[in-house]
Amino acid sequence: MAMGSGFNQETKTGAFFMATLLIWVFSVLWEILINKRKELFPIVLGFIFYQSANWVIPKLLRNPDPLFVNTCVSLLHSSTTSASVLFILVNQSMLSNGVNVNQMFEHSQLVEHTWPWAFTALCFSCGYFAYDQLDMLLNRLYSGWIPSILLHHFLLLICFTLALYRNVAINYLILTLICELHSVFLHLRKVRRMAGFRDCNGSIFVKVEWVLNWATFVLARVVSHILITVKLIRDASKFDKGGVELPLALFGMAGMNLLNTFLGIDLLKLTGER
Repeated sequence: MAMGSGFNQETKTGAFFMATLLIWVFSVLWEILINKRKELFPIVLGFIFYQSANWVIPKLLRNPDPLFVNTCVSLLHSSTTSASVLFILVNQSMLSNGVNVNQMFEHSQLVEHTWPWAFTALCFSCGYFAYDQLDMLLNRLYSGWIPSILLHHFLLLICFTLALYRNVAINYLILTLICELHSVFLHLRKVRRMAGFRDCNGSIFVKVEWVLNWATFVLARVVSHILITVKLIRDASKFDKGGVELPLALFGMAGMNLLNTFLGIDLLKLTGER
């Protein structure tokens, strides 16, 4: 009886997140088709790109397991996004022509301006989160009454999409995506183990992978998100009074820092299971 009750609750949870995803899809298509927001079309391209990868990977790697395929696509996204973020930051620093790089991170630059390619990169990544949400819902790659991964994607889609609609704080959100550097090694470890390479603690590759996993977790995820949170608090008075940008940003960063804590605990538990 308890198992049946839990299954019904998970079904209701899936129905809720599917409904919110459909509402999001309708909203994005409305903006693109009705309000003529063609600059948002990379969201659709991002969805198509990662969904296509989901179709190709099982044939390419001859492994149809939905969780394995989903993790491979996640690895592709984290790699693509990391490269994009690094390119955007390096490109912007070069465009500064030697001017103090700290000016890149001034409040007006982060909130009111948009670095070259930043808007497109954020749209493309938004398309991934929509794809991943749909894939997990269709293949039931989640568990529990309130799955953290579905909630994570739901909140990201809200924050990213509102910022894209209003064209504000795009650069701030690009900085939050630096954490995808850590996701590369997180997903790489998972793919390696799912492929059967588990008992290889003596491997140099595994040791390097584990060191990079922890290094990027600390630097690209924990430190970067704490610095962004501190920056938001210090610049609180510079945001428009009565606007939603600051409360939404602080709420989003609080959620990310909380998730980072849980992720750090999980990494500690996995230390002996490389």
